[in-house]
Amino acid sequence: MLLKYPKGHLIAASVATTIIGLVLLVAPSEKASAKRNSISIPVDLAVTSTQPDVKTASSEPLIAKLSGDIQEKAQIAPEVKENWKTITIKSGDNLTSLFKRAGLGARDVYEVSEATKANKSANLKRLYPGEKLSFLIDDGRLQKLRREKNQLESIEILRTESGYSVITNNREPEILHRFVSTTLDNSLFLAGEKAGLSQKVIMELANVFGGVIDFVYDPRQGDSFSLLFEEKYLDGNLIGSGNIIAAEFNNRGEVYRAFRYTDSENNSGYYSPEGESMQKAFLRSPVDFTRISSGFNLRRKHPIHKKIKAHRGIDYVAARGTPVYAAGNGRVIASGYNRANGNYVFIQHGAQYTTKYLHLHKRHVKRGQRVKQRQIIGRVGSTGYSTGPHLHYEFLVSGVHRNPRNIVKKLPKAKSIAKGEMPRFLESIQPLLAQLETHQRLLAYNQ
Repeated sequence: MLLKYPKGHLIAASVATTIIGLVLLVAPSEKASAKRNSISIPVDLAVTSTQPDVKTASSEPLIAKLSGDIQEKAQIAPEVKENWKTITIKSGDNLTSLFKRAGLGARDVYEVSEATKANKSANLKRLYPGEKLSFLIDDGRLQKLRREKNQLESIEILRTESGYSVITNNREPEILHRFVSTTLDNSLFLAGEKAGLSQKVIMELANVFGGVIDFVYDPRQGDSFSLLFEEKYLDGNLIGSGNIIAAEFNNRGEVYRAFRYTDSENNSGYYSPEGESMQKAFLRSPVDFTRISSGFNLRRKHPIHKKIKAHRGIDYVAARGTPVYAAGNGRVIASGYNRANGNYVFIQHGAQYTTKYLHLHKRHVKRGQRVKQRQIIGRVGSTGYSTGPHLHYEFLVSGVHRNPRNIVKKLPKAKSIAKGEMPRFLESIQPLLAQLETHQRLLAYNQ
């Protein structure tokens, strides 16, 4: 049965009911509030109040503060530091000896070898003195193995549930250009050292101009050279040199310039400003930075036999073990030993030309092997009829001995820039040519 009330009374009752409901919703009982707040406070940080009439609202700032303290403590928790053991590889070391020094056994060697043998970059069969292996061992088990090949390349081998996995890490250095210019007082090598160049850069400079300058005979006091080359930096520190990108050599008043160029097929070489290759068919000298002890002479008195005997080549005196290079591309037609020549190598270059290298300490090539220009084919020695360490070098054209120093000037040149490639080549060397000239002007101004 519905009771009828005045309309005003019904409205007032409805409003009152709504207000009461909202109050109950917003302000729960103190017991429920305390229970809810106690859940968010850790036991070791709980605060017991001695005032039972403390309101819920007054406890909220305390809870927020305590929660913030907990988060701050979690953020500054000390990081667990991995305890690596690093071993430097020495001559004669192998994987077994290195693992043994790290406290690991044969099983570890087997597991790592099996996991990496299919990965060429991670294969540990070829280890070189100076490289480093770092081991992370936990409870007697290898967890990680890191191989530092050099400052730019490292390999990490990680233990997983299914075996070992390999991660290769490569870093790219920053490349900067450096300009050096100096005058020869004695030799190219000493001048380069005085200018602060590394042996690598000096040798590369000799390689660049090795087809047009005989660095045994040609350099004279007062000659000069300038070059732009790359230097590699890692984390702000110089870690080595890169390629020579432009160079100039003034030899007896004749100026030679060379620029590094990579063609559209990604082949790199050094060329003159006219696009002529600096790499000739044959080297002017098959050894570097040595001296001549005996030249081409058909009436020379033999130092051992004391008789007039034709000397059909040139003797380059050098320290035992000095590298001997193939003068040009070709095929080894003889590599052996006899009483007169000692260790020898003969190379055929096409149909017409043959070069011979005698009295070697060691031979690095075999009969039938293909060789490239400037490939090391042996080492200077004193085997056979020899009075001391030197290389006896001969050059034959169609079976006839010719003076090696004179004949190379008449031989065909190596391949030069193709006509279709010339516009691209000229465009690429213009900035390098401008850099060379600018540096030289600044150098002359400051002197």
